[in-house]
Amino acid sequence: MTFDLPVEISALLESWLAQPRSPSFWWQIGVLALAASGAWLVHRTVGQSLGLRSEGSEEYAIRRLTLSSIQRLLFPLSMLLGVLAGRAMLGDLGYQVKLLNLAVPLLTSLATIRFAVYFLRKTFRPGPAVKAWEGLISSSAWIIVALHLLGWLPTVLEALDAIALQIGAIRVSLLESIKLVLAVALTWVLALWLARVIEGRLSRSQYVNPSMQVALVKLSKFALLTLASLLALEAAGIDLTALAVFGGALGVGLGFGLQRIASNFISGFIVLFDRSIRPGDVITIGEKFGWVQELCARYIVVRDRDGMERLIPNESLITNEVINWSHSDRNVRIKVPVSISYNDDPERAMALLEAAGRDTPRALVDPAPAARLLAFGDNGIELELRIWINDPQLGLVGVRSDAYVRIWRLFKAAGIVIPFPQRDLHLVGPWPGKPPEA
Repeated sequence: MTFDLPVEISALLESWLAQPRSPSFWWQIGVLALAASGAWLVHRTVGQSLGLRSEGSEEYAIRRLTLSSIQRLLFPLSMLLGVLAGRAMLGDLGYQVKLLNLAVPLLTSLATIRFAVYFLRKTFRPGPAVKAWEGLISSSAWIIVALHLLGWLPTVLEALDAIALQIGAIRVSLLESIKLVLAVALTWVLALWLARVIEGRLSRSQYVNPSMQVALVKLSKFALLTLASLLALEAAGIDLTALAVFGGALGVGLGFGLQRIASNFISGFIVLFDRSIRPGDVITIGEKFGWVQELCARYIVVRDRDGMERLIPNESLITNEVINWSHSDRNVRIKVPVSISYNDDPERAMALLEAAGRDTPRALVDPAPAARLLAFGDNGIELELRIWINDPQLGLVGVRSDAYVRIWRLFKAAGIVIPFPQRDLHLVGPWPGKPPEA
C-alpha cells in the first residue's frame, strides 16, 4: 500500500496563507465574521419560533412545516446577503475584496445544495435514517464544489489516487473507492425515486388489483436497483467481466448459507403473481389467525385480534396449508354447537336457535341462519346453529359469543335444558366389605 502524497496541496496552502496581511485582508475577515454571526442569529431565532404554538394545533403544524422548509436556506442566504453588503461597502472604500468574491459562490452553492438535497429527501419516504443522511450528503457535495471553486480539486484527486492498495495485478485506490460509493449512491437515489413514481402511478390505477400492485412495485424496484448497481460499477471503471467469479461464489453461497433467504424471496414473488394472498385477506396458518397487513420480499405481516403483528416467512405460505377466509368470497359460515336434554323437543329448540341466529349482530339475512340436528349424543341431543357473516376480518369469536348469549336467554325462557355430562353407576355383586350371606 502506497501513501506518497503530492506536495501541491501544501504549496497551495502556503501560497494562500502567504498573502500580505494588509488592512483589506482583515476587513474581509471582519465582514465574514459579522455576516456569519448575523446568519447564526437569524437561524437560531427561526429555530426557537418553531415551538411558539402548541403542538396539537393545526396552525402549529403548518407553521412548523413552513419554517422547517426555509430554515435550511436561512444561514447561507443570510450570510450571503451580509457578504454582498460588506463587499459593496469595501469596494466603494477602495479595499480589495478577493476573499469576499470567493465566499459568494461558496455560499450560493451551499444554499443550492441544501435545497436540492432537502427536496430529494421530501420526495422519498420520510424517516430518521433519511433525515440523518441529509446533512452528510449536503456537506460532501458542498466540499466537492468548494474544492472546485478553490482550484484544489485536481490536486486532491491526485492525492486520493496516490493512496492505493496493490493486490497482484489489481490496483485499488481510495479515489476509485470513493467514485464507486458516489456512483452507487447517485444511481440508487435515482432508482428509488423512479420506483416511488411507479408505485404512485400503480396505486392510483383502477385496473390493477392490490396483489399485482405489490408484485409490480417490488419487481420494478428490484430491477431498477440491479440496473443502478451495474451502471454504478460501469461508471466507476470496474470491469463487469471480473464479476463472473463473484457471481459463481454468490451462487455457491445461495446454495448453502442463503438457501432459506433465497427460498423466501422467490416464494414471495410466487405468492404475489398467483394472487393467492392479497393485502387485507383474512388467513389462518396453523393456529395463527389474522388479516394480511403487508406483503414484503421475505415475509408477510399478519395482524391478529390481539393487535400483535406476526412476521410469517413466505416459504411457509408455499409449503404449509393456508386457510384464506376471503380468497374469492368474504362470506364465511360459523358453526355454533349446542346440546339439549332428551326430555326437550328438538324441533322447538331448532326454531329457537334460528331465531337467536337472526337476532345476532353481523349475521347475514341471506343466507339465513339454519339449525341442524347432528346426532344423539351420550348426554343429550346435539344441535348446531349455522350463521353466515361477510366480515371475517373482525373476528369469529365475537359472533359465537353473541349467538350463545341469545341462545341461553331463549332456552331459559322456554324451559329447555342444556345438559351436562352424567354417569350412572351400576354395582354388580355384593357391596364391598359386606360379608356374604350364609
